[in-house]
Amino acid sequence: MRPKNNHVVLKVILILIMLLLIAGTVYTVKLCLDLPGLETPTQPTESIRLPSGNRESEPTEPTETTAPPETTLPEPEHVVATASIASQGDLLMHGGVIRSGAQGDGTYDFESVFRYVKEYVSGYDLALANLETTFGGDANPYQGWPLFNVPDAFGDSIVEAGYDLLLTSNNHCYDTLMAGFKRTIEVSRDKGLMVLGSRLTEEEPNYAVVDLNGIHVGMVSYTYTTSMSGGKPSLNGNSPVENPALVNYFSYTNLDKFYSELTDILEKMKSEGAEATMLFIHWGTEYEIVENNYQDTIAQKVCDLGVDVIVGGHPHVVQPVQLLSSAVDPEHKTVCIYSLGNAVSNQRIAEMRLKTGHTEDGVLFAVTFEKYSDGTVYLAGAEVLPTWVNLSSVNGKLEYNILPLEDAKRDTWKERFNLTDSLFQNCVDSYQRTMDIVGPGMEQVQTWLTQSKQQRDDMYLAQVRGE
Repeated sequence: MRPKNNHVVLKVILILIMLLLIAGTVYTVKLCLDLPGLETPTQPTESIRLPSGNRESEPTEPTETTAPPETTLPEPEHVVATASIASQGDLLMHGGVIRSGAQGDGTYDFESVFRYVKEYVSGYDLALANLETTFGGDANPYQGWPLFNVPDAFGDSIVEAGYDLLLTSNNHCYDTLMAGFKRTIEVSRDKGLMVLGSRLTEEEPNYAVVDLNGIHVGMVSYTYTTSMSGGKPSLNGNSPVENPALVNYFSYTNLDKFYSELTDILEKMKSEGAEATMLFIHWGTEYEIVENNYQDTIAQKVCDLGVDVIVGGHPHVVQPVQLLSSAVDPEHKTVCIYSLGNAVSNQRIAEMRLKTGHTEDGVLFAVTFEKYSDGTVYLAGAEVLPTWVNLSSVNGKLEYNILPLEDAKRDTWKERFNLTDSLFQNCVDSYQRTMDIVGPGMEQVQTWLTQSKQQRDDMYLAQVRGE
């Protein structure tokens, strides 16, 4: 039998061994917790991007992304050229106007007629006026109504004022008969002026296609005839024109012939590169401030034929502006001014049965064409500048001045034109008379032009965007 103390010793030894094992285990755990890389993980503050694919890899630093290149759209079609054309009314050379140009040495100088309007006329690419007289030479008297003839010096003043072209188909172009008719063309051309509406030979074109800054404008001029005799027209009651083919005329009694001729001319002009077209026409009823039925009928037909602009004359008063819509092509419109009135004349209130003053009024009517980079040409602008003919005495000599009544410069009229209070008031009255006639139509025209330009610019922009 073993002694009792041996059992006690054994228990003590076992307890000591267990305590040592527990202590070792605690130390081992603590040591593991203190090793680097074995800390308790925390939630990352930034996301870690893994490479694509199924294989995992070590996290890498985020890389910068390259923005996709910007797409540069092509430039929309845009305006590459403009052409401005100004038209003035009748240079109606009455005897008083002719005498005002007479100099002491027997020569003539008409600078005073254009002195104030010159700066406006010379600013256009092409400026023209209706020559309501002839350069018939001194074989005929220098006179006004009924058979007009003016000294050649008048042509020099026209050129110096900045005009480029004269309309020579009107009811007074044959006042000095065939010799004066042809001489008018020759004198004008010798001075560097183009003529439109008459020609020296049948081989010459009876129209013009003019290149203005790369824009080709086709132009033609016609006059009404007072009567026909043996198939020949009579102008202003003169004997029938010797060679009718040399002047562009139409008869109210045979408008179909006129439309047929005009259609043929338009085709010829377009075959020669005309990108826009204008008709200048001598028509209407004298001293009526509203166009007549013939004018309305002709204007609509000309619009239907595709002409862009109609400029009228002959009534010696200003007549309305109208925007016409083609009955053939819904997209086509024509701007028409029925009469430009007088540029210069002696049709003063005191001389006329018509006491309204309208015969002293006129307009400088200007249109602008624009060519786009795709080659298309559009009518882009239209404007009117009212004018008034002032008759005054300067150093004891009478002068006729075409006064440009630019409303924005109204406060300068009196000083600039050397006007008395009463003459200044005449200018104010003239301006109002003219704007009462042309204002409503011009507002309609300008609204249409503005809207049309915005629409085509929007169209061109949409094209480059692929819309």
